[in-house]
Amino acid sequence: MRVRVPGRETDNCRATAMPPESRHRRPLLVANWKMNGLHADGLALASALAGHAAAGEGGDIVVCPPATLLFALRAVFAGSAVALGGQDCHTAAAGAHTGDVSASMLADAGCTHVIVGHSERRAGHGEGDETVAEKAAAAHGAGLTAIVCVGESAADRDSGHALTVIGRQVEGSLPDGAAPENTAIAYEPVWAIGSGRTPGPADIAAAHAEVRAGWERRFSGSGAALRVLYGGSVTARNAGEILAVPGVDGVLVGGASLSADTFWQICRAWR
Repeated sequence: MRVRVPGRETDNCRATAMPPESRHRRPLLVANWKMNGLHADGLALASALAGHAAAGEGGDIVVCPPATLLFALRAVFAGSAVALGGQDCHTAAAGAHTGDVSASMLADAGCTHVIVGHSERRAGHGEGDETVAEKAAAAHGAGLTAIVCVGESAADRDSGHALTVIGRQVEGSLPDGAAPENTAIAYEPVWAIGSGRTPGPADIAAAHAEVRAGWERRFSGSGAALRVLYGGSVTARNAGEILAVPGVDGVLVGGASLSADTFWQICRAWR
């Protein structure tokens, strides 16, 4: 990792050893296209990625396109190694919620996963931990795996409170019934998203260890089986280094996932 983040790291001492299981399991590699992709471009990008995935050299791949592309991409990815995911869902199963999409609608469109609590939702739409937990519960109710996002701001990091914030978000953003089989957690330092900056390996390892510790405080059980992803300016250049960090079970990729070749390089970086 080429960039270290300035600021104190006073609570990094809470880091723990990497769970033995995470050394061997396939990573979860999630592409978040955000609000990008018209129909023709989305089909071309998805087709190219499906072609790459036919080689079978990636991990467990999930593509989360805009909702307008879900049904079209369902056909593209059918029979391939690529799964489909949503970028968000409403807390309710149905109702008078103009402009929103329910978890059951995502499942109907062929999704197996959904991102909830992304920092852009938390900051831009005022979503707090309680709302994120409700969305995760809605995802579980629809049979989806919830990818729950947590992460600190630059101010949290610089004040030495990063791990405290991460742990609190984990505990507050998980609903009853969350389990490693229906939940993954993505650690995405808010200051790193789209900035080209990434925390150092020791900081990532400490954050992922705190995610598992928060899980264990919330559910009084081991977090070893939990998949914890890193998200925040992941590129083909740094993906291998990030995926080699103890406790990193995959990546949540934004801008770099808009190129099939680049995202496929990321998918292969864990090998």
